[in-house]
Amino acid sequence: MAAIHPLLDPKKHPRSAWIGLALIAVALIALPFALTQIGTAWVRITNLAILFVLLSLGLNIVVGFAGLLDLGYIAFYAVGAYTYALLASPHFNIHLPFWIILPIGAAIACLFGVLLGTPTLKLRGDYLAIVTLGFGEIVRIFFNNLSQPFNLTNGPQGITLIDPFSIGDFSFAKTDVFLGLTFSGPIKYYYLLTLVLLVVIVVNLRLQDSRLGRAWEAIREDEIAARAMGINTTRIKLMAFAMGASFGGIAGGMFSAMQGFISPESFILVESVMVLAMVVLGGMGNIWGVIVGALLLSFVPEVLRYTVEPVQKALFGRMLI
Repeated sequence: MAAIHPLLDPKKHPRSAWIGLALIAVALIALPFALTQIGTAWVRITNLAILFVLLSLGLNIVVGFAGLLDLGYIAFYAVGAYTYALLASPHFNIHLPFWIILPIGAAIACLFGVLLGTPTLKLRGDYLAIVTLGFGEIVRIFFNNLSQPFNLTNGPQGITLIDPFSIGDFSFAKTDVFLGLTFSGPIKYYYLLTLVLLVVIVVNLRLQDSRLGRAWEAIREDEIAARAMGINTTRIKLMAFAMGASFGGIAGGMFSAMQGFISPESFILVESVMVLAMVVLGGMGNIWGVIVGALLLSFVPEVLRYTVEPVQKALFGRMLI
């Protein structure tokens, strides 16, 4: 087997990871111009794919870094989406700016992550998977039924007319001219999602090489040995749930603003399984692999839809297995 060139070995040269990130950033900036030649619909598909990448990176912290099997991760996505919808829609006639709502959604999702993690700290493997699966379904049913006696979520009808992201409005020279930026098209949302994705990737890279990341890895490999080495496994596992959930909350808020409408049917169990499959396909704990896995499982169904639609589900199911 040929040896890896010293300049290309990421273990000896951590800067290679950051160089790779810069190359990806350049490619992402140029991507919409190529996609618009095919059709604007592919830009929307790419936006959804980026959302799945964000979800996969969040779940990778729980499953890949800490080794905690979570089948209810889509619940945090739902919490972030509904938080944004309730605070930026005519439902309660509240229209807060998105830079205030997104941190609130991340914080509430983080709280839900702690609520899920606290009673499940001693569970591992299949037992943890069953409990988290139930948690995801409970949250979805919760949102589906909170339409009476007090209409909090509008039940199965969902919430409509959700405000898009906007920056402004700023008055100019005391006139009636207002300068502002509203993210009303898929290309604008693409660049915003790309910016958030790059920030999340940087955070994941820093976490993986941090003391906290090494503690998660120790718990994943052998929790008893990690405890014997002085690692507070209770606190560290709670931090994994909380950190992963916060990323899901941010992704949910962006999904809500981009779609303009949400309902409980957007957060079914199949979505959780899909995100977990993306993490497993890319390689649990491998940040770049998870990104590739998420993009593959996001784009392949759409490509099959346009090419071999009659056998799309059969082929995709075989790939998933």
